[in-house]
Amino acid sequence: MCGIVGVSGPEHAAELAFLGLYALQHRGQEAAGICAVEDGQARLRREDGLVMEGFDDAAMQELRGRVALGHTRYSTAGGEGLVNAQPIVVRYHSGELALVHNGNLTNAQSLREELVREGALFRATVDSEVIVHLIARSRRANPDEQVHEALSRLTGAFSLLITIGDTLYAARDPWGYRPLVLGRLPDGWVLASETCALDLVRAEFVREVEPGEVLKIQDGELIPLPGLGRAARVQPCIFELVYFARPDSKVWGETVDRARREFGRQLAREHPVEADCVFSVPDSSNSAALGFSEESGIPFELALIRNHYVGRTFIHPTQAGRDFRVRIKYNPVREVIEGKRVVVVDDSLVRGTTSQGLVSLIREAGAKEVHFRVASPPVRSPCFYGIDMPTREELIGARLSVEEIRRKLDVDSLGYLSLEGMLGAVNGGRPFCTACFSGDYEAPLVDLERGLPVQAHC
Repeated sequence: MCGIVGVSGPEHAAELAFLGLYALQHRGQEAAGICAVEDGQARLRREDGLVMEGFDDAAMQELRGRVALGHTRYSTAGGEGLVNAQPIVVRYHSGELALVHNGNLTNAQSLREELVREGALFRATVDSEVIVHLIARSRRANPDEQVHEALSRLTGAFSLLITIGDTLYAARDPWGYRPLVLGRLPDGWVLASETCALDLVRAEFVREVEPGEVLKIQDGELIPLPGLGRAARVQPCIFELVYFARPDSKVWGETVDRARREFGRQLAREHPVEADCVFSVPDSSNSAALGFSEESGIPFELALIRNHYVGRTFIHPTQAGRDFRVRIKYNPVREVIEGKRVVVVDDSLVRGTTSQGLVSLIREAGAKEVHFRVASPPVRSPCFYGIDMPTREELIGARLSVEEIRRKLDVDSLGYLSLEGMLGAVNGGRPFCTACFSGDYEAPLVDLERGLPVQAHC
C-alpha cells in the first residue's frame, strides 16, 4: 500500500505534491519521493523516511515546474532502499517519463521474464518498473497509444500516475482495487489516493477516477482517453475502509469514519458483552470503538494512549520491528483500566503480534476482564492486490480457530464482525473485494498460477 499524488497546472506544483504526500503519510513511511517537470525536464528527489524529513526549503526550490508527482512508500515486498523508491524516472524516445504506482500486479513476474528475454535491464525489484519498460518499448506512434498498450497488458491492482514531458496521465485497473480521486484547483488539477490530500491543498473534489479509466491532463485540459475496459465485477478493496484510509477521507463513496462507526455498531449487535468500559486500539480503531459504545451503551474511554512519534506497526517491514514497537507505541491508563471489565476494539487482526502485546499491557494495568472485539472478519487469505499479507503462515486467522486465537491472546472473550455484517454496513448494493477474508480472488493470479514468486511494487 502506498500513497500517490499528481499535480498539473500550478506554478509550484511540487509544493502541492509535498502537502498531498503529508496528508497521505499514513499510507507509507519507509520513503518519499517527488518529481517535478519543467519544460519537459524531470527533476527527482527521493529520501528514506517521512515526508517532512527529506524535503526542506532548499530541496523544494530545486523541484521547479507546473507538473509534479509524489509517492509515499510502504513495501509489500521487493526490498528496502531507495533503489525501489518512487517516482521512477527514465528518459526514452518520447521524452522523460516518471511514474508512481499504488497496487500490485499479479502478472509482473511473467512480464518481467518476457522483457528480460527481449533485452530489458532492470535496476529495481518492484513491479512498477515493468510498466515503465512496457511504455518505453512500445512501438506505437505516440505517448497516448504507448501508455494504453502498456496498461492493457497489466493484470491485478494499479492506480497509476504517469508524466511524459509535461503531460500527466492517470489510470485505474479495470477491477478498481485501489482508490484514486480527481480534484480541481483554481489553476489546475490534482489527483491523489484519498480525498484528505485534496482537502489539504484546498482542491475541490470532482469525482473518483473510474475503474479502467485513463485520463490525460495537458495544457490545463482534462482529456478522457480510450479506457482499459471495466471488469464484470468491480471490486474496490474493503480493507481501505477497515484500516488503511484516513477517517476524514471519503473512499468508495463512503465517509471512512461513518463506515467504521457502523462496523462497530454491527459488531456490538453480533457480540454483546457486559463490561464497564470500551476503548479502541488507537488510532485506526477509534471510530469502530465509538460505534460499539453507541450501540451497546457501554461508556467509551481513552484507555490506551498512542505515541504518535512511532510509525504504524502493521506496515513496519520486519517482524522484529513490530514486536519492539508495541510497548513504545502504546501506554495504558491504569486509572481507567484497573479493576474494570474492559472491551478492546481493534479494526483487524492480521498477525496477532501487536494484539498479544496489547493484551499483556492491559492485563498488567489491572484489568479484571478483557473482551476483545474485531471490527472485521478473520483474515484467512493472503492479499495479492497490494496489502502486506503475503503468506497464509503469517495470518493468525488462517492457522487458528477463533477459540484458539482467544486463548493465544489471553482474553476472556473474542468476537469478530461477520463478513455479512461488514458488507451490510457499507454495501449499498455494490460489491467489494473481500479476498483477504473470503479467499475470493477476482483478478487472475497469473504469476501464482505459473508457480512464480509474487512480485510486489513499492
